[in-house]
Amino acid sequence: MKKITALFFLINLYNASAQEFGQKHYSFDASYFYGTIAEHNPDISHLITGHPTGLILGFNKKSFGFKDWEKPYNYPDVGVSLTYQDMKNPNLGENYGLYAHMNFYLFKRNLMFRIGQGLAYASNPYHPDKNYRNNAYGSRLLSSTYLMANYRKENIFEGLGFQGGLSLIHYSNADFKSPNASTNTITFNLGINYVLNHQNLPDYIPRGAKEKYTEPFHFNFALRSGVNTMGIIGSKQYPFLTFSAYVDKVLNHKSTLQAGTEVFFSKAMAERIKYQSIAFPLGSTTGDEDSKRVGVFVGHQLNFDKLSVITHLGYYAYYPYEHFVDQLYNRIGLQRKLTEDLWASLTVRSHYANAEAVELSIGYRL
Repeated sequence: MKKITALFFLINLYNASAQEFGQKHYSFDASYFYGTIAEHNPDISHLITGHPTGLILGFNKKSFGFKDWEKPYNYPDVGVSLTYQDMKNPNLGENYGLYAHMNFYLFKRNLMFRIGQGLAYASNPYHPDKNYRNNAYGSRLLSSTYLMANYRKENIFEGLGFQGGLSLIHYSNADFKSPNASTNTITFNLGINYVLNHQNLPDYIPRGAKEKYTEPFHFNFALRSGVNTMGIIGSKQYPFLTFSAYVDKVLNHKSTLQAGTEVFFSKAMAERIKYQSIAFPLGSTTGDEDSKRVGVFVGHQLNFDKLSVITHLGYYAYYPYEHFVDQLYNRIGLQRKLTEDLWASLTVRSHYANAEAVELSIGYRL
């Protein structure tokens, strides 16, 4: 589910959102997990030697409908998480994570679904001499996403409750540094939760009748940038720049549809073309190929007041050099409204399971 500046970005997203809520009611939870690393890529099979274990600690701010946007989402929680994971492989070491998360509730609030996005610290990343077997993590600082689906009961006795279910923890540096094969850990987790000030919790404010809401089409312009590598171990980091133009259509308070086009300028891709032409002179790469790409995409924006989750699916309509990444791409991340017209976002652009770049964007909506 982001890296260096991402930590500052995520913390500010959480703080800005938390300041806008009404009364403050909090809960804690702690879970132990036991799982396995999924072999999503055969290149990491040598790193799967045991069953990872660890802890997930959560601090949650509960909602009761003091803000209108909370009601349609069934009164979610926002919070921060800390994780510890022993990968049960000496080459992978141990990972420590910090996340901003949201909890969503279903089935009379008995089922909790959590999504967390943040940063992780890898204790034993790749090193050409000391740890050349670790082709999963090319840097100490990783982006990380985790998903949790739990049966959860709160306040069973004096504020204390329990929870249990499944989690998925993903670590990657989104090609910020090579290698970057990444890992996905599927776990069973079991834990407890505690609601502070449980004697004085307010009632949920009723949702009331649904009101229809829509907006006319709006034009958006965005500038996206960051650094990545050419996907080869030992590669330098190169800047990239993407210009996006698209229209959006607000369907209701929750959903906004998007469609547009964008132009990609990638120094890493240009260097990859040059490298391939020199390293493999008898290959199909001549070195004269154009490194620019033009994409078209459709997308969805899921709105939580000023914070949104962005998902895009795109296709490179102009792609003269097809040996770098796949022609179909996707983008997912967080967007924050700064003013009525200005927004910022942090997203990851991927090609199936292969992340190409973390994008820090600034945009303007007409």
